[in-house]
Amino acid sequence: MAETVLSFVLDQLSTFLREEGRLLGGLRQEVQFIRDELGHMRAFLREAEAKEEDAQPRLQEWIKQVREAAYDTEDILDEFVARFARHRTTGFYGSFRRIFSSIKNLRARHRVASQIQSIKFRINSISEGHQRYQSEYGISAQASSSLSAVNNTTWRYSRDDALLVEEAKLVGVDQPKKHLISQLLQGDDYQLKVVSVVGMGGLGKTTLVKKVHEDLEVRRHFPVRAWVTVSETCDFQYLLIDLIRQLHEEGKKPVPQSIESMTTTELKKIVKDFLQQAGRYAIVFDDVWDVEFWNTIKFALPESSHGNRVMLTTRRADVASASCIESRRFVYRMEPLSIEDSWTLFCNKIFNGGTCPGHLMDVAKGILDKCEGLPLAILAISGLLASKDVNRIEEWEMVRCSLGVELEGTGKLDRVKKILFLSYSDLPWHLKICLLYTSIYPEDYKIGCLRLVNLWIAERFVEWREGMNIEDVAWSYLSELVNRSLIQVTGVFYEGMPGNCRIHDLLREIIISKSREQNMVTITTGQPTRWPSEKVRRLIVHTSSSNNTQHHEQTQNYCFDHLRSFVTIGSTSPLLSRMLLSEVSRGSKLLKVLDLRGQKTQKEIPNEIFKMFHLKHLDLYGTGVERVPKGIGKLQHLEYLNLGNTGVGELPIEILKLQKLRVLKVYQRVDPSDDDYGRHGFKALFNMGGLLSLEILSCMDASSGCITVKEIGKLTQLRELAITKLRRDDGKELCSSLANLTNLHKLSVYSIGKGDDHEIIDLNHHNPSLSSSSCSFLQSLRMLILCGRLEKMPQWVAHLHSLVRIDLDWSRLRGEEDPLESLQHLPNLGEINFCGSYQGEGLYFKAGGFLKLKELHLKRMEGLRWMRVEEGALPRLQKLFLQQLPLLEELPVGIQHLSQLQELTLYEMSSQLREELLENQKEESEDYTRIAHIPEILIGYYTDDWKWREHQLWEKKKKKKT
Repeated sequence: MAETVLSFVLDQLSTFLREEGRLLGGLRQEVQFIRDELGHMRAFLREAEAKEEDAQPRLQEWIKQVREAAYDTEDILDEFVARFARHRTTGFYGSFRRIFSSIKNLRARHRVASQIQSIKFRINSISEGHQRYQSEYGISAQASSSLSAVNNTTWRYSRDDALLVEEAKLVGVDQPKKHLISQLLQGDDYQLKVVSVVGMGGLGKTTLVKKVHEDLEVRRHFPVRAWVTVSETCDFQYLLIDLIRQLHEEGKKPVPQSIESMTTTELKKIVKDFLQQAGRYAIVFDDVWDVEFWNTIKFALPESSHGNRVMLTTRRADVASASCIESRRFVYRMEPLSIEDSWTLFCNKIFNGGTCPGHLMDVAKGILDKCEGLPLAILAISGLLASKDVNRIEEWEMVRCSLGVELEGTGKLDRVKKILFLSYSDLPWHLKICLLYTSIYPEDYKIGCLRLVNLWIAERFVEWREGMNIEDVAWSYLSELVNRSLIQVTGVFYEGMPGNCRIHDLLREIIISKSREQNMVTITTGQPTRWPSEKVRRLIVHTSSSNNTQHHEQTQNYCFDHLRSFVTIGSTSPLLSRMLLSEVSRGSKLLKVLDLRGQKTQKEIPNEIFKMFHLKHLDLYGTGVERVPKGIGKLQHLEYLNLGNTGVGELPIEILKLQKLRVLKVYQRVDPSDDDYGRHGFKALFNMGGLLSLEILSCMDASSGCITVKEIGKLTQLRELAITKLRRDDGKELCSSLANLTNLHKLSVYSIGKGDDHEIIDLNHHNPSLSSSSCSFLQSLRMLILCGRLEKMPQWVAHLHSLVRIDLDWSRLRGEEDPLESLQHLPNLGEINFCGSYQGEGLYFKAGGFLKLKELHLKRMEGLRWMRVEEGALPRLQKLFLQQLPLLEELPVGIQHLSQLQELTLYEMSSQLREELLENQKEESEDYTRIAHIPEILIGYYTDDWKWREHQLWEKKKKKKT
């Protein structure tokens, strides 16, 4: 991890020398020296950290020294910039001020020079240790990959233990095994078929595939078989030699001589020639880590005409997909064991198939919950518990409470740690630091993906890439961690955009352990605790259940001089939050991130915050703040300002001084209890078009007229725009401005009013068939929200080929203005949300329409009497949500054609339809036969006494399907 920290700081030093180096004057050379020396140590650190757990305390201390020297260098330079880059004025007054400042700060400059010299001296001492440890541990910087390979290989082949697990002890593999065998055996005999099994480490991919590979029917069908363990650091030449030997032994043929001295090209030719003559073959490549491996090995695998098969296991989704591109695609995503199978495996291991004693039931379930269906973890923890006295519940409780400590040590859980840690160690430094940062969240916390990626950006973990927006880079980091099975997406905002995510509990324990080792974050709940002896750089405050009144002593003597981030997670103790914020505001001059999201007791922004020269990220979403002081203009480095769901309705003119501002969010719900009525925004400022760095603007009140709407057209970097209280007369000006926004991904337009009082939104001022710019108008738009009355659908909507989601709220379109006509042939449309959008009696989904649509939500359309779905329409629809359609008295005609439908939700429907569905739950009923294929059907309604009820239809049927 020190190598990760060092890479991060080196990246920051390089940026500093490039952007602020001229301020250093004669000190530039010294900083360059420090950067170069740290760079020389980085390669050695990779090897040293591979041995860190087994290393002597002296080496561990050296690694710590390198990390702290890197951090302290960053601190000194940030302090330097805060003092000397604050005033960059011009003219006579500017010259006078610079002279005065230079005299005033001469002593400060000497102090900075002295600090840099001190760091240089420390670096020299550390460098001497670098040379000493290189010879003492036999590590050379040039051998960076070889040592890691040896260390990983020494234990990785303990994965072969998984191959020796007795069939009788396996749980939950029968169905997956049958499924994979059918995939291997079915299909034509004229094409190579690749079956990829993907999932996080410890799920049992190797065990499952081995059972498939050794199945008698598979053995009879594929006379030539081989099993190759690839691993993270495989020697490709050795791998080919191993494959050749296996194939020749299977075919009872002599192994070619001198294969050890052949090139990889010659070895691949031997493999290919053998397989072409051998007939039908099945080869397993276990534990593949790299797409390049497949791109290389595939040329040794002939298609032939025998129905050949390759199976592949991997933790990475991109590897699984890449291996199937040129063959008939089949990717099997390995899922954790069900609760029932987890319990069976747990009891089989500890109680030899017997039952768990009643007095251990609660603690056993608590321990099992931590495993989250991970077979490797269940087996390892079961092995640990098997040695405990079943009559002493306190021994089991101790295991439950100390699982994190158990993972940090050695013994029964060491294998679990190494398997999971391998995925972490394979990451590049920028992904390592992003993953470690997730340790700020409590256990089982629903992590908001948007907040997470914005914090990554603010913490400077995200590297700029040529031609890419910084947010796109951050989202690509999240996608890569999901792809590597390290982060699990639990909710989707819209197609292709993760909404929420989480970390597996045991992986989280490892992440917390590494984060704690490196003093990356300091977490407090306000409970009496011992502060770390090292400098606090990121302070995270978690929800506390106690009413803390005595913790001022904890913070008043603590120094926050080096603090970079202050983040609250959940609703914290008001007293604790105020105390900490007060201490941070007074003591921290280097703060870059201040996130008080959800602290409703925070009523104002402390004036001390406006003295924080380096502040980049200020998140006050959901707080009680009602006013933004003029001092906001002093935060010249501010890039992110979130005042969503606060009481702020106006911004001071000083906000226009923030030329680095990328994200500006200021809004409140029109109806706090109902999202359907849109949002209020902030009163638009004249000259808003001067904030040229803005990429996200939400929500701007456009009621002041066309001048402010015109300003939007100057913000050419905008990717998200939300405006509210748009007047009908300003629609033409808005369309003119939108034509300039070629990067816009999300557009939300709210008109004046609520419900039936909405003013008409008139955006029908861009005719694609006549305009010369039709090919570019909003062509990057992925999400469109229109909240307000529409006389007709804008013509340009039918040409939004990138559109993924559309929301129409309170459009009140007349029957002759069927919204489906404009939308049915959009090639990427995946989600539709209609709320009060249509006054016609029926909706008709025609064959060949909505080919990509996966979700359809229809709500509050009081005049809707019927729906019809032709065969061939909505072929990929997975979710159908119908709410408050009082005149709809029967299910959509043709609903049986929706073969991919997984969820049907009916809320507050007509009493006739509800009663029919509730009464006709018989297999011979017409309703049953039309919707029997849908696994999940939910009816929600109010009873006569206004109590809410939910009823799950076809419960028995659903269980059978599952």
